[in-house]
Amino acid sequence: MADKEKKVKKKKKEEAPAEAAPAPAPAAESRTSSKGSSKKAKRSGSNVFSMFSQSQVAEFKEGFQLMDNDKDGIISKSDLRATFDAVGKLSNEKELDEMVNEASGPINFTQLLSLFGNRMQDSGGTDDDEVVVAAFRSFDENGTIDSERFRHALMTWGDKFSAKEVDDAFDAMEIDDKGRIDTNSLIQLLTAAPEDEGEGEAA
Repeated sequence: MADKEKKVKKKKKEEAPAEAAPAPAPAAESRTSSKGSSKKAKRSGSNVFSMFSQSQVAEFKEGFQLMDNDKDGIISKSDLRATFDAVGKLSNEKELDEMVNEASGPINFTQLLSLFGNRMQDSGGTDDDEVVVAAFRSFDENGTIDSERFRHALMTWGDKFSAKEVDDAFDAMEIDDKGRIDTNSLIQLLTAAPEDEGEGEAA
């Protein structure tokens, strides 16, 4: 009888921890998985935002808000059509479908950033302000840029500008009566970074 009681007690002791052990395990798993998924979500989001400077993200946000015609937080085909209409560009259904289908899901702001990020990675990266400044400095002659030489470069190399695009760009630039563009004003117009840093150092 005593042997039987010992065996039963021993059996209960063995069973109890075995039954108790699985209970904490799912909790630990769910804790780990929820942490893992939240880290993963943060990581994927932060990767997109870390590809751009704060000023670039702000510019993309402004662009997104302009394109989101119905203000629902998603850029749809009708939003794209309205955006193209607003800038005077005719677009057909096929073009609009291709643009919308480039995204893996609805085009919210993060998705739009991802699209731009992927495009920039495919083309070899983003143009940081330093790269933009260096590009304009290469045209600089004693603080100014020859507008005709610059026009020729814009229409000849890289992503070629049309004559109208160059004219539109030149409308935003300060060009003197000798056809010279002030280099620093142009750089400030396009980046604003060098002037801001200079002011910060002076203060």
